[in-house]
Order: sequence, then C-alpha cells, then structure tokens
Amino acid sequence: MKIPKFALNRHDISSVRAFAQCVLKSEQCGWDAAFLPDSQLRRRDTYVLLAAAAQITDTIHLGTLLTNPVTRHPTVTASSIATVAELAPGRTLLGAGIGDTAVRLAGLKPARIKELEQSVVMMQCLLAGKDVEVGAPRPANLPFSQDVPVWVAAGGPKTLQMAGGCADGVFIRVGTHPENIRISVDRIRLGASDAGRDPEEVKIGAVFHTVFVEEPEEALLMGKSMAAGYYEYSPMLMDNIGMDWNGPHPDDFKSQEKVWPDFHHTPDLVDSGRYVDFLSEAQATAFCLKGTADDISSQLAKVVIDASKVGVELEYVVLHPIPDPLWCDAEGESYMERVPREIFPKVEALLLDTF
Repeated sequence: MKIPKFALNRHDISSVRAFAQCVLKSEQCGWDAAFLPDSQLRRRDTYVLLAAAAQITDTIHLGTLLTNPVTRHPTVTASSIATVAELAPGRTLLGAGIGDTAVRLAGLKPARIKELEQSVVMMQCLLAGKDVEVGAPRPANLPFSQDVPVWVAAGGPKTLQMAGGCADGVFIRVGTHPENIRISVDRIRLGASDAGRDPEEVKIGAVFHTVFVEEPEEALLMGKSMAAGYYEYSPMLMDNIGMDWNGPHPDDFKSQEKVWPDFHHTPDLVDSGRYVDFLSEAQATAFCLKGTADDISSQLAKVVIDASKVGVELEYVVLHPIPDPLWCDAEGESYMERVPREIFPKVEALLLDTF
C-alpha cells in the first residue's frame, strides 16, 4: 500500500520571506507538501509566495489549494503556475475550484461548474504546450509551458463528476466518514467513465479538518463546529450517513452574529461548538480528526484503510489545522512541528501493520 503524501495548507503569511521560511521549516519537519489558498484580499499574491518558497526548498511539493477562474483568467493562472514550476520542477501542482472566499470578498459570484471545467481544460492544454482557442485572432500558447498536474477541489456530486471527467486529480472535502468518501469517489469514477477515461488514472486527495487539541471537551466542541460547517454548505453529507440536524438552521446563528463568517472560520471555535452542542460526538467524528496525537493517528489510519477497501489509494492527505498551525503549546512547539513527529510515524506504522 502506498503511504499518502501529507500536506499542510496554512503557513506564516506575514511577509513573503516569512512564508518561504515557514515552508522550508515544513519541509525540514517532514511535511510532503505545502498548499496555499489563492485569496487576494486575505493573503499576499499566491504565486509570488510560492515562487519564494520554491527557491529555498528542495523536496516539498508546492501548489494552490485552491485558485479559481473568476479572480484570475485561466491563461494568467497557467502562466503563473508554470513560472513557479520552473523553480520547482516535478513538485508543483495547480489546485482549482469554483472559488468562495476570494470571490465573495471581491463582490463576485463563484464560477459555474461548466466555467470551472472549461478553465481546467484550457490550463491543461496551455501547460502541455498546446494551442488554445480563446476568441483572439490567433490561438493562445504558453511559450514556457511546464508539466504541472491540474487538480480540482470538489464536494458536491456534480462538481465531483465533472472533475472526474477532466482533472488530473481531485481533492475531496467531505469529512472523514467512509460512506461520504465512497460516494464521492464513485461520482469521480462515474465522471471519468462517462468521459471515456480510465477511472484509475484520476488521482484522489482528501482534506481533513484536524483538531489537534488534547483537552477532550474542547476538542469535542471544536469538532462539533467543524461538523456544523459541513452541514452549513452541504446538508446532504449528513443525510448520506443517516445523521439528523436537530437544531436551528445554521443561518440563524449568522443572523444573530453569533457565528461569523461561518462555523469553520469563526474566531472562537469552542464557543461556536457550544451553539451546536445538540450534535453528537459521532457527528463530530464524522467530519474531522480530533483529539490527542494517538487519537488522530488511529482515526487517520482508519480513514486511509477504509478508502483502500473501496479501491482508493489517497495520493495526498491535507491536514487542515485546527487551531492555527503556528499556535504553540505550553512547551513552545507548534502544530507544524508536532504533527510530523507525533502523528506521521504512528499512522505509517498502523498502515504497514494492516497491509
């Protein structure tokens, strides 16, 4: 069995230099990949940051998770990621999606699924050195094309199916429950088959919110806030696993300004968890990894094993950090430092023991 690449998607963004140094530290600590959201009103320019990190690292994979076809034209994105790949050949990835925060903060609307699909195909062609019709007098071409895989981040069934039909890989963000993962992968494979592709050629990655908090009550409340965040945007994910939402609609909390902007990004995740304390521990566990290093190790190993039972080898596992990865414990150590040392070896041992 292949051990997945472990990725971190949050780093120090206080300056270009700070980001590059933080990614270098991730590489030294044992992370396999560093991904960065493309959100122009919340972070410095994504491709400048990635280029800075590329210049001082050697092995860590770099890429966007995610960019979108609304705030940047696909030809611009292809040019930018090809420039990064020139600095980090063989370890650069482009992750795209419909866009959410980056788009909404600019007063724009997220991309339609068809628009995202068209952008993915256009970027793939440009990065492969092919001519692309863009409506100009002559076809567009990228003179400095690079071999960069284009992935799509998806959660909804239609987007998953579309991604299976065109993307090199798909990042799913549907929680940790094996049934939601199975349903998502089935959709990806259906899309691949409908497009005449070999479903096995589409690589799969997964994003898991990871509450690395050792105090049980606090971890559970934060986990409930994570579950509420998934329900807020994709109620079907609870329906799929036979779990009910027995409380006020998530929008009711927003209207009272108790939870803003949503259950995943509100400043106080413990407090937001108290608002949805009617959720069960099983619901929290179905949508995040949580607890001590031992807890998270066993939970993550189980997720990877369950995925393998339906024929899925995860290429990447993105451990979305809760709380912030730069937050330090009483001993002065951060999530970034502790996870590779305390969790990765245990997960790998559990996987090797199983297979």
